[in-house]
Amino acid sequence: MIEFCGLPLAHPIVNGSGTFDAIAARRAFGDALLKDFPFSAFVSKTITLAPRAGNPPPRLWEAQAGMINSIGLPNRGLAGYLEHDLPQLAQLPVALITNVMGSTEPEVAQLVEALDERPEIAAIELNVSCPNVRTGLDIGADPASLAALMRAVRPLTSKPLIVKLTPNTADVAAVAVAAEREGADAVSLINTLRAMALHPATGVPWLGGGSGGMSGPAIRSVALAQVAAVARHLSIPIVGMGGVSSGEHARDLLSAGASVVAVGTESFRDPCAGTRIASELKSLQIAESPRIGVKTSEPQPEVDLNCVDS
Repeated sequence: MIEFCGLPLAHPIVNGSGTFDAIAARRAFGDALLKDFPFSAFVSKTITLAPRAGNPPPRLWEAQAGMINSIGLPNRGLAGYLEHDLPQLAQLPVALITNVMGSTEPEVAQLVEALDERPEIAAIELNVSCPNVRTGLDIGADPASLAALMRAVRPLTSKPLIVKLTPNTADVAAVAVAAEREGADAVSLINTLRAMALHPATGVPWLGGGSGGMSGPAIRSVALAQVAAVARHLSIPIVGMGGVSSGEHARDLLSAGASVVAVGTESFRDPCAGTRIASELKSLQIAESPRIGVKTSEPQPEVDLNCVDS
């Protein structure tokens, strides 16, 4: 048992937002899913204020060592989530973390206020990868924009606030510091990397949304570097993710500074991946207990994410 933002978790493996449909999984597997749920907490797909249909198809491209998705955040909207999805997700045997996104501070504030009133929800994750209408940058790519957002929404809830950082920024550590300074209880990273696939015959973009986000094994090394860079500057917990498909991958993120590890793309291939990875990690922790979860007082080398010699 571990503690994360005041929430007791059976193990350090959770799901990445939007990568495991618990409602569909229960339809497929029945109540057996509840008896052996693959994650120690469940993170919902991103909820927006108004319903979204998502991007036009095609939405997925299998890339070398990864996947590019251009799903486009389809969801029922806030009202639909509260009426239809939340009652079903509240039956899960683990803590529920609801992920939300808005393009303006008032939108995010309305989402956070509504979720704060629901006792079924244990924590709120802010997806800050949406473009800021004033700056044109992703909110999570600009420390000042993120700080302003946190000042607007932090007073609106007593629930833990997790900020899901974008990797598509010049200095992810600076953004993480801004989140912590303005009251974030944790950060999660990395989200997908911007990517594109071209139609093999015509050379035009394959995905209906034009471009998408790369996930899977191809981004694992990027995730390790960014988690390590952020961990050097924060005292709050970190949810590490990016290309995790084994206990060893989870162990590496924990060693880099994560407190909890999220599994994403691997769940598309193996719906029980969370259970397997948690079991593999436990075996590794028993065998290598001095390595996992032990902080050292020795100075760690600085890693410049932009200026490493090739």
